[in-house]
Parts: sequence; C-alpha cells; structure tokens
Amino acid sequence: MTPHESLFEQAARALENARALVITAGAGMGVDSGLPDFRGNEGFWRAYPPYKDLGLGFSSLANPRWFANDPALAWGFYGHRLELYRKTRPHDGFGVLARFARRMEDGCFVFTSNVDGQFQRAGFDPERIVECHGAIDFLQCTRDCGVGIFPADPYTVEVDPTSFRAKEPLPKCPRCGAMARPNVLMFGDGGWDSTRADAQEARLGSWLVSMRGEARGRVVVIECGAGTAIPTVRHFSERIATSLEGLLVRLNVREPEVPAGHVGLPLGARAALMEIQSRITPRAKG
Repeated sequence: MTPHESLFEQAARALENARALVITAGAGMGVDSGLPDFRGNEGFWRAYPPYKDLGLGFSSLANPRWFANDPALAWGFYGHRLELYRKTRPHDGFGVLARFARRMEDGCFVFTSNVDGQFQRAGFDPERIVECHGAIDFLQCTRDCGVGIFPADPYTVEVDPTSFRAKEPLPKCPRCGAMARPNVLMFGDGGWDSTRADAQEARLGSWLVSMRGEARGRVVVIECGAGTAIPTVRHFSERIATSLEGLLVRLNVREPEVPAGHVGLPLGARAALMEIQSRITPRAKG
C-alpha cells in the first residue's frame, strides 16, 4: 500500500462530493516550479549569494526603506524576482487544481500570500484570486501622488547578475516621475496601497456569503506549501474549513500538522495533488 493511502483516499472522496473548493497557497507552492521559497537566511542566500556578503536576509531586503535609501539595491532584489516570475512556468499541480475546480457546482476561490502571479499564469480567473500580500505584477508610486495601482507590464528591470543591483532606468511613476515600487506588502510597510487586495477580499467575502446552505459540509480547502513562520494562510485555511464544516487538506513537506479529522500530507504540492487526482473517479460524460 502507498504511504498515506488512507489520507489520499479521504481527500479524493471529499473532492468527489464537494460543491466548492478553496485553494490556499504559500511560498512552498512555487518550489516545484523551480522558485525559491526563501526559507531561512541560508536558503535565501543560496538563491541570492551577494546578499550574504552584505549580511542582508529576506526580511531585511523586503523593506520599503531601500526604495528611498538605495533604489538600485531595492530594484535589484525585486527586479530579479519580477523577471524570474514572468519566465517561470507553473508546475503541473496548478493544472490538477484547475481540474478539481471545474468539478465544483459552487465554484472555486484562491487565497495566496504569494506575490508571483502564478495562479493567473496557470489560467485561474483573476476575479477569483485573493493576493493578500499584493502582487509583483503591479506597481505603486513611492510619493503617493494619487496615480493608484498600475501594471508592471511596460517595465523591465535589468539586474547585474554578479551584484544583484539594478541598472538605470528604474521604474518610475507614469504620473509624477517619482520612484515606483511593487504593490507588495513588505516588512514594516506603512505605505502599501491595499486597494487591489481589499477589492479581492471583498469578492471572496461575497462568494462565501452567496454559497447556498447545502454547500456547508461539502467544501474542501486545499492548502499548498503554507508554513507557520508567517501563518496568515494557515489561519485562513483553518478558519474557512471550520466555518463551512469542510475538510482541510494541508500539503506541506515540513509542517503537515492539522486539527483532528483533517488531512495533513508531508509532501510537496505537485506530488500530493497528482496522487489525489489519480484516486478520483472521472465523471461520466453526457
């Protein structure tokens, strides 16, 4: 028997009977696509060696002060990630989740702390995604001139591969010409424009309210790669599963622990999702 067979089966049966699916995701979701998860300074420095020499970890660099104090450093970090995320192909697990979503009578919603835009690139409906920490594909003005949030699409950032510092020209606000920054919630960030994320959360709230009563007990929450260091996603997953009396399926290599009665699998998202999919009975056509 395959390890964790009973848990795979429990998740598959719940998905077969579900009316709604909530997908939640943290940094571990992107690992199978080749993206770094920045777990601890050592993992971060493996991805970005120059920052080790500077003694700067992820939380130190992910701070809005650099856009004022050292824009080339700030945009070196975020510009490299912007180009990396643009080039990255979402792994097959995204397709599995999309197939699960298509089974649901009451639809599906995504809640993610990732800023990489991978769910949109995988074909998920942008109107059904909450990016609670913002998205690197959108920018805002550091001067708060009133331009609002604008797409990063027209901008490219050239980054020196040795120093990880950005080269001029750096992204500027199209309205006032001040430095632009990603519309991403950073550490110690009192200037993040949450307008876009707030609108996403409002759409999620309306969907949760609109679900018919018979959906209660027939909701599955699939959580992919969300850890305890910043537990926003894990808390959301557990809250939704509890309030809708649904099943939480937590996929996490290092921290798979779940409340009693739920499913915790110590596997990466892609591997676990493929195993669950293989146990779901295809629906008859016609």
